[in-house]
Amino acid sequence: MTFVNDTSRSPRAQVRPLAIEKVELQGFVGRYQGLMKSTSLPMQYEYLESTGRIDNFRKAAGNMEGSFTGWFFNDSDVYKWIEAASYSLSYNEDPEIRARIESLITLIEKAQEISGDGYINTYFVGQKAGERWKDLKNMHELYCAGHLIQAGIANKRASGDETLFKVCVSAADNILDSFRDDDCKVTTGHPELEMAMIELHRETGNRDYLKFAQMLIDNRGRGYVGGDEYHIDHVPFRELKELTGHAVRMLYLLAGAADIFLETGDETLLAVLERLWIDLTARKMYVTGGAGSRYEGESFGEEFELPSRRAYAETCAAVGNVFWNWRMYMISGDAKYLDLFEQSFYNGVLSGISLDGKRYFYVNPLEDAGKREREEWFECACCPPNIARLLTSFGGYIYGTTLNEIRVNFYEESKATIPFRDGEVSIIQKTSYPHSEEVQLTVATDLDTELSILLRIPEWTEGEFEVQVDGIKQKLRPEKGFVRLEGNWKGKTEVYLALPMRIRLMTANPLLRENTDKVSVQRGPLVYCAEGVDNPDFDVRTLSVPSRKNFEVTQSDALPGNPVILSGKGVAFDLDGWEKKLYNPLGSVKSKGNNVRFSLVPYYAWNNRGKSTMCVWLHVH
Repeated sequence: MTFVNDTSRSPRAQVRPLAIEKVELQGFVGRYQGLMKSTSLPMQYEYLESTGRIDNFRKAAGNMEGSFTGWFFNDSDVYKWIEAASYSLSYNEDPEIRARIESLITLIEKAQEISGDGYINTYFVGQKAGERWKDLKNMHELYCAGHLIQAGIANKRASGDETLFKVCVSAADNILDSFRDDDCKVTTGHPELEMAMIELHRETGNRDYLKFAQMLIDNRGRGYVGGDEYHIDHVPFRELKELTGHAVRMLYLLAGAADIFLETGDETLLAVLERLWIDLTARKMYVTGGAGSRYEGESFGEEFELPSRRAYAETCAAVGNVFWNWRMYMISGDAKYLDLFEQSFYNGVLSGISLDGKRYFYVNPLEDAGKREREEWFECACCPPNIARLLTSFGGYIYGTTLNEIRVNFYEESKATIPFRDGEVSIIQKTSYPHSEEVQLTVATDLDTELSILLRIPEWTEGEFEVQVDGIKQKLRPEKGFVRLEGNWKGKTEVYLALPMRIRLMTANPLLRENTDKVSVQRGPLVYCAEGVDNPDFDVRTLSVPSRKNFEVTQSDALPGNPVILSGKGVAFDLDGWEKKLYNPLGSVKSKGNNVRFSLVPYYAWNNRGKSTMCVWLHVH
């Protein structure tokens, strides 16, 4: 079975996931999964070819002459693509994608055979072979190995073939052999291997991989990768008081530490995870779930340093936020982590890919002057295959199970077959979520036993919801973000859930001074923005929306997927008197507002119709 994280035997997991292939997505995310198969994965493969990333493996395998091409960490993009494509094949057969995976595996296997000891990295071949493991701070060898291991595990689980899995085990064993000293001076310059080694431990039962991951955490702060904040090596992990350094590195590190806690129950790790989660949510995260405000070092800034126009908010950081919060949910069973997963996924992650699946953002600002445009690929191409592996695996996040429960974590038009005790439970969801507030669930089973079905009540409902079972309204109170439906479910049962999607005008902490007297408009889990293409008669950065929330809710036919858009009557500031002026004395220019009609689109949908001004934080009147 194809799990992203198989916590079925993890002693501290409160919740266990469902295999990806057990859920068939047919709705909002299902559309993206269709694009992965038809468009995104084929296009990404062509770029792996045209940019020389696959040729690097041909050269390392002896099939081609020439020297390494591109960035020294480019192997990781190939591995992420294999992981994403393997997930997709677990429920969506495609002979061409399967053939490409198999051809890549053949190259990778041969390249490893030539190295002779299990090591594989196409940059460190030939004359560079003597430089292996000499610069853990900068050269991403352990990072690339982590992505290889994750690809090998995913491919084995999805296909049943162990060829790539054996390659990844050999690579992992080479790492163990290379760093066997009791006083081993090793940690990751770019965290990623921590998550991979834990998952390899789960797949094989070999505790040496677990112990190595623990060592990677324990060795932080000893100067083994520079001793600086950028690499999160300035203090021991357990002494971290705030999120700092490179945002993706930090979030991957936290996800790895959460994985270690799930296996060991080390409470000193959990204390750090909980402390830094508060730092993220209270001081250092964009309203879109994006993380990392600075271009310099792709890093977290100071607390409340969250500029909109020059926001970095790398797409991979939003993916890392998803990974970390998923693990925190498995640790605790608390839906507050799913709320943040959802916020990051629908806004911070999906903004990183175009609605046609062809173009991407590396950086995700919350305001733009109309100069930014998506690209089909990047020289540093970490984001496209990272988005792909999350989207193709999304079915594995929708449900969770315990000994006595089935948990509905997310809502998506879908069909699920859930193994439970000695039988199965089928759940069919009918919904247009995240645009619709109604979810109809049909539960069917032959099991003649008591079980609980838990439905997540998102934080944004502010406690307002309705649940009916076979037409009978239920009186329920959420606990840790879920309501519990108990009973014997034999036969077929209809469950209706309403999650009122009222317009919410969100304000920012007063210490986030850039957003003083501004609001972010939200409906359900979606953040909205004003885009110039929809509002040609004024500059959207001057728009003021009504505090009375007099918004019209309609469906757009101008964008793929027909998202819900918001419109209404607002005010746009008149810029007369400000030509060739940056500053004026107070009162010398009588700024007046013009009444305008405005339209807002979901943030994930912006920049799909060419360059355009855009603004998330709006004035309010």
